[in-house]
Amino acid sequence: MDKPGAAGGEPAWDLILVGGGLANGLIAWRLHTTRPTLRILLLEAAGRIGGNHTWSFHDGDLTDEQRQWLAPLVSARWPRYDVVFPEFARTLDSGYASVTSGEFARVIEAALGPALRLDTRIETLGPTSVTLAGGETLHAHAVIDGRGVRATSRLALGYQTFLGQEVRLAAPHGLTAPIIMDASVEQQGGYRFVYVLPFDAHSLLIEDTHYVDSGAWEPERLRANIAAYAQARGWRIAELLREEHGSLPIVLAGDFDEYWRDLAGQPCAGLRAGLFHSTTGYSLPHAVRLAERIATFSDFSAPRLFAAIRDEAGKEWRQQRFFRLLNRMLFLAGSPDKRWRVMQRFYRLPSGLIAHFYAGRLSLGDKARLLTGKPPVPLLAAFSAACKIHPRQIRKPE
Repeated sequence: MDKPGAAGGEPAWDLILVGGGLANGLIAWRLHTTRPTLRILLLEAAGRIGGNHTWSFHDGDLTDEQRQWLAPLVSARWPRYDVVFPEFARTLDSGYASVTSGEFARVIEAALGPALRLDTRIETLGPTSVTLAGGETLHAHAVIDGRGVRATSRLALGYQTFLGQEVRLAAPHGLTAPIIMDASVEQQGGYRFVYVLPFDAHSLLIEDTHYVDSGAWEPERLRANIAAYAQARGWRIAELLREEHGSLPIVLAGDFDEYWRDLAGQPCAGLRAGLFHSTTGYSLPHAVRLAERIATFSDFSAPRLFAAIRDEAGKEWRQQRFFRLLNRMLFLAGSPDKRWRVMQRFYRLPSGLIAHFYAGRLSLGDKARLLTGKPPVPLLAAFSAACKIHPRQIRKPE
């Protein structure tokens, strides 16, 4: 059945957002806050928005104003972070913050109220309508699809697979800052590191992360890795509070125009729009910028939204060309067990360059500095990887 008001008249909604993940959640929240007269609706298949995730960002990834409006969602903030490698360790005096999906859901669900529908399964969607599993069809000036990564042959990908456990320890852990990369661990066939966020004196998120060629993963092995890491640090886990896992795309090469042509005018957001850091997988800064941009619109037609989001994604795609080059060097130019050498060399560079890297805004000088000196991978292999700029040139793993 059709929603009343749809047949031959004004759609019931200005904007429907399908999928209550990070990007769509921020768009809905920003619009509700700054444009309260808009008729928006956020649809989520699960019993709460946000899934089961932790999203993090560096202070330099956002402006002061962006950090201010995002602040109600932030679960923890630290003034510095640590990195550890087999031959090198460093503390960087750079602010770092995390948003947990629990806090994300608590704040945004309360703000949206009736503009949010949970436990709502989608049958089909198009640029201006959504058909629910029960047969009801909702109409809007535009529909934004934010349901995660879309399978496509237009991108050649590596993967960042991870499993994280938030735990409560029997005794204080003694950390005063996050460890965003501890690559001193056994590599296990790819670039592996452990990521640790200390939420309070006894609570930690311990995440086992692998940069690998395939999105396949072995949860029991990652759980065993976390247990072994905690034991090696002298931490006794008293309680498992929650577990999260995922596989983030790491873009090696792609055909941007064909990817967006395949979308056939369907506005989308988040990972589905390719709005994430090609090397780190961080997506929160991109989601913040897109939410701010959409909140300025006066025209919420599907063609206008599609063109604007494609434009946003196109600017990011062009700016991240160098990051895709670095990804090919990481994934294609050396032994998987030696990928840590690339990152160890990177973290010896000036702190300002590292901040620019995470923000996705490298200067020409930064890029020159990254490529000068003795490469941590074989030179001929590095040159071959650099030349593979189209997905067809990159052989998929068997």
